[in-house]
Amino acid sequence: MPQRADGRQRVAEILNAAAQVFEQRGYDATTMAEIATTAGARIGSLYRFFPNKESVAEALMTQQMTILHEEYAAIQHRADTIGTPELADLLVDLLVTHYPRINALPILMDAHTNRTEIRRHSRALALAGIAAAIGKHAPHISTAQAVDIAAVVANNMKTMLGMTNGSLPTSNGASDELRFMNRLYLLSRLKAAPIE
Repeated sequence: MPQRADGRQRVAEILNAAAQVFEQRGYDATTMAEIATTAGARIGSLYRFFPNKESVAEALMTQQMTILHEEYAAIQHRADTIGTPELADLLVDLLVTHYPRINALPILMDAHTNRTEIRRHSRALALAGIAAAIGKHAPHISTAQAVDIAAVVANNMKTMLGMTNGSLPTSNGASDELRFMNRLYLLSRLKAAPIE
């Protein structure tokens, strides 16, 4: 991250532009030239901060995962004071609710790049955030079970996002059905005597 305020502002503009281009074109089709054009920057300015497209993607994933991590922490903070249906809804709707701020993250998480370590780390952080909220809401379940439940919920979250943004087949009432299914799942798994 640059030390000077104008440099930090330029990086922020580049990352915002990159998020737009990645969202519209996908990771593979995006070029550094398109990112520079969208950011209103010269290509040399872009390369001054980022040596290649993968480094832009990595910085953007880190930025957007930080946003998501803060949202998981907010849910965890409330998790022991809300009912299971409300927790289920907060989790399943999280990606949809915050999509404008994390719009490139789903694309970058699924991209085939050489930067698999940051993707692995990002997935682990997401599971840990969900599992922490589940563990706080239902402290009687084991950490391992909270992680397993978190993996199911994370997939429900991705499905909800896909149905909402049109990247998955859906119908008018399908998102309500998914929300209902997620509630029933968490209600059954988080009972005081967990169902095996």
